[in-house]
Amino acid sequence: MENISDPPHALPGDFAIWVFIFAELTVFGVLFSAFAFARAAHVDLFNQSQLALNRGLGAANTLVLVTSSYFVARATRAIKDGRGLLCGHWLTGALGLGVVFLALKLFEFHQDYAHGITLSTNLFDMFYLSLTFFHFMHVLMGMAILAVVAYKAYAGRYGVEDHAGVETGGSYWHMVDLVWIILFALVYVIR
Repeated sequence: MENISDPPHALPGDFAIWVFIFAELTVFGVLFSAFAFARAAHVDLFNQSQLALNRGLGAANTLVLVTSSYFVARATRAIKDGRGLLCGHWLTGALGLGVVFLALKLFEFHQDYAHGITLSTNLFDMFYLSLTFFHFMHVLMGMAILAVVAYKAYAGRYGVEDHAGVETGGSYWHMVDLVWIILFALVYVIR
């Protein structure tokens, strides 16, 4: 059992990713705050417009990203146990779920457009499309990071003593997942 007086553990991965994650969370926090203030000023518009969203696809994407984060956590555990090939497999699974997320979101964007939801429809739709597209781009970047980490795991470049790259990529992916959970609740659910 850890003693309270023990020094805190270092953050997983490279410190630079945590600076980047903090900056990204700050940007999303500002955007979420702007959404909340706009919602408070236009409650009826936001509630009515929210009904046009496909909550089922939003919920499915939440499940997909939470599962992908589990896969990344399993990859991190595998590399700490010296199982690089298994780490690569878990990361490949997370990447596959990233593809599923993107496909579902593109389908949802297509449905939205077919139903007349655009950036210029109203204030809610502008926020909804901007926030979800901004997050979409972060998923793409997270997938690029995970692809590089998976490649290196398969190539044997990580191990029990040197796995900071897996933790770094995993930390970014978990941030992307966390942001989606907040975004889903804020945009799709909370009324």
